[in-house]
Amino acid sequence: MTIGPFASRLLSPLVSDPDVNMHLTDSAAIVAMVEVEAALARAQGRLGIIPQAAALRIASALEDFAADYTAIGAQSAVSGLPTIELVAQLRRHVGGDAANYVHWGATSQDIIDTSFILQSRAVLACADRRLASLVGKLRALAQEYRATPMAGRTRSQQAVPISFGLKVAHWAQPLIRHRARLAEMRKRVLRVQFGGAAGNLSALGSNGIAVADALAEELNLAPAAASFHAARDSICELAAWLALVTGSLGKIGHDVALMTMSEVGELADRAGGSSSTLPQKSNPIAAETLMTLATHTAAQLAGMMQAAPQEHERGGAGWTAEWMLLPPMLAAVGGALRTANEMLDRLIVRPERMRANLDASHGLLLSEAASFALSAHMGRAEAQALVKKACHDALDSGVHLIDILKGRTESSVDWEALRDPANNLHADGGLIDRIFKDA
Repeated sequence: MTIGPFASRLLSPLVSDPDVNMHLTDSAAIVAMVEVEAALARAQGRLGIIPQAAALRIASALEDFAADYTAIGAQSAVSGLPTIELVAQLRRHVGGDAANYVHWGATSQDIIDTSFILQSRAVLACADRRLASLVGKLRALAQEYRATPMAGRTRSQQAVPISFGLKVAHWAQPLIRHRARLAEMRKRVLRVQFGGAAGNLSALGSNGIAVADALAEELNLAPAAASFHAARDSICELAAWLALVTGSLGKIGHDVALMTMSEVGELADRAGGSSSTLPQKSNPIAAETLMTLATHTAAQLAGMMQAAPQEHERGGAGWTAEWMLLPPMLAAVGGALRTANEMLDRLIVRPERMRANLDASHGLLLSEAASFALSAHMGRAEAQALVKKACHDALDSGVHLIDILKGRTESSVDWEALRDPANNLHADGGLIDRIFKDA
């Protein structure tokens, strides 16, 4: 195993997404921090905080900056921050009097937090596209199988017939909400961080708030009422959203894994994984990966919440912990969304196995429907008792529940209509339409 599976050449193809990982590399972090420093200079030059000529020189010079990663890493071991050496390199690169105005009035956390928000924005844009794709695929699948009966299962036991289309729509329901959550939380999460040494913009005097707002405008981020150096609720909200998404995808994976079991066989993945020793195996690798990534992000979220109560105006340990916890969560959501999309593209649906599993119950899944049908002709308690006894006899004898009930009552129930599980999906289509109504 490796220290980090998301950057491992051995494991990253399994658990991550190259389109997301490209935004979470060292080079992506440096590019984002340099972008923030250049935007800060432009904003301050526009406001007359620093000389306009210096601002132009900084912004122009930083376009071709190349970082010395080794030196930055060595200094990080001493200062605990990558920005100390980075800013020194930026000033040397800019040169002349303009170098004095690089990082003017900022603190390291302003640059690191804001650059990470830029990286997160790119990942979230990709995630939103992948979520939209998933919802579209699930909608098409739900419509195709909206009238296909299968066993609805509760507590791992067969319960009542449902349509496979409704099961798929239930998979999509939280994903639709996650897209709505993302749209609503952008203004809280994708916002600028700029507060100076202790969050009160002291180095910039009366111009501090104007600079913070101008920096947000330069970077196309939401302005912040004040810095959130030690108020980490928005960062934790981002982490919670990532855990929610992977958790919902993990539920899909769990269902698919169970439905592809040899004894069930209602679904299959065309790209099932092989075994090193068992030729017949077709392991549900994608489904299992979704479950794994859900577990991973849930564990990381616990660490994020523990890092949230940071001390006084700026903390150290909790903030540094975020660097170790949050980027892997972003990578995990990318991997989960890629995996889920690809799994759906390969999914084989087997309605005949769904029907065979229904029929194997000898009609027991129809007990609720039979009980309510009989209640129109006798007391509810009497109907329930009659059906309950018939269920036990069906289990013992292997005779279909409906045939047993027909022989024990003269009630004028349409037993043949009741026998067909497809006739028990009264609300499934309507529920499917309601779920996707606002997708």
